Amino acid sequence: MTDDRPDELDQDAEQPVDHDANMEAYGAADPEADGSESALGVPVRSQPRERSTDDKLELIHRHTLLAAATASGMKAEDIRILDVHELVSYTDFLLICTGRSARQAGRIAEEIALKLKKELGLIPSSVEGERPGEWVLLDYLDFIVHVFTPEAHDFYRLDVLWKQAPTEIIE
Repeated sequence: MTDDRPDELDQDAEQPVDHDANMEAYGAADPEADGSESALGVPVRSQPRERSTDDKLELIHRHTLLAAATASGMKAEDIRILDVHELVSYTDFLLICTGRSARQAGRIAEEIALKLKKELGLIPSSVEGERPGEWVLLDYLDFIVHVFTPEAHDFYRLDVLWKQAPTEIIE
């Protein structure tokens, strides 16, 4: 059996990896940087989050409602907005919804991300769980979108975990 890899791969394997260069190449923010956005224009927190004003809470709620409406349009079930701004310091609202399968959950999350980018210019600061799609999380900093499969929703039960949060059920 022959080794079909190019010689430069073998040479690079022995050299130390420059993680900072890799982070910059992919647009990840330097945690020591003073800027408020990464190279991709994604907001980055360099210090603790300040509490949102009432006006800002209203705007964030409208953004969360657009995400919920998009989920509803994609036939998501069990759509809930939890107002957690009085309970936690890292976000103001949680949007929780369920797709009937991992494929649908992934598609719902994808459609929410596309809609918020197109209509509001919002890009999530991080996305988790795209594969296999049992639980997809879109972190918009001021609100977080959780899209579950029925099994993951029943297992994690975030709406039960945050039962003290005021909840808005979206039909």
